[in-house]
Amino acid sequence: MQTLTMRSFKGEADLEAIAYLINTCETADKLENGTSVSELREAFNNPLVNQARDLQLWEDCNNQLLGFGRLGITDPSEVIDGFLGFQVHPSFRGGNIETQIIQWAEQRMQEVRQEKGVPVKLRSGARDNETDRIAILENHGFVSDRYFFTMQRPLTEIIPQPQFPSGFTLCQVKPEDAEALTELFNQSFIDHWNHHDSTVEYVKHEMAQQDYRAELDLIATAADGTFAAFCYSVINREENIRKGRKEGWIEILGTRRGFRRIGLGRAMLLSGLHRLKVLGMDTASLGVDANNPNGALRLYESVGFSKVFSRIAYVKNV
Repeated sequence: MQTLTMRSFKGEADLEAIAYLINTCETADKLENGTSVSELREAFNNPLVNQARDLQLWEDCNNQLLGFGRLGITDPSEVIDGFLGFQVHPSFRGGNIETQIIQWAEQRMQEVRQEKGVPVKLRSGARDNETDRIAILENHGFVSDRYFFTMQRPLTEIIPQPQFPSGFTLCQVKPEDAEALTELFNQSFIDHWNHHDSTVEYVKHEMAQQDYRAELDLIATAADGTFAAFCYSVINREENIRKGRKEGWIEILGTRRGFRRIGLGRAMLLSGLHRLKVLGMDTASLGVDANNPNGALRLYESVGFSKVFSRIAYVKNV
């Protein structure tokens, strides 16, 4: 029987081994995403991550990393969600490493519930063709909660010109806009499924990332200066090198309540696509809630996006 040691993340010294494990798993699962030390460093510096408590490693007696679990825990609200990501080396799957990772995550969320005094939920996910991961989650009491589509559109095809309603102006975000941008995000997504408010700290963290480009962070302002809609796109340089692609992501698209149904969302989306094309990308990707209440799926399909694969969101009450 494999002897395993569970320990907390030790910082910089662990990044290379974690990246190697993730890339080994991604190759075996044919997911084509992968990661790098620098990308992990940025991800783990996320304000939502408590490095001492939310990252755990499982090693064998030779200190080989066989399993890794990470939690992204939302800020306190009526319900706190813990989003669990985990990898287990392909040669050691189906044993009890997955069980140990899930048990650790449940225990950590129970600590959060005791500390904050509010209900908590443990969440995870899988592509709809990851049958082994789906079986693991369901066997440990997770139930499917929502479906999300990853969609793509070629930028080599004609992109319609954006048509903004009268009185609205397209602008780039400036560093001093972080507070207003946070408020815009929260007001735009307040009625979306499982919304959790963002924070100024998190927005500033995103604006400090190595791949952040102000020319891809767009807002539409009303005549009175109100931030009415936004489109934030990302070009992940390291990921594109790994994949041998020129791909950009429409990371977030939102319109404040009171400014919807007048064409702002479509205009912002098309503006983002044009920016990605100018910067040399030939493909645009995005993720969307399959049951988005504001017609996002129809909007994306109307400008040429089509589904590539589906992801299932799973949840477990703790």
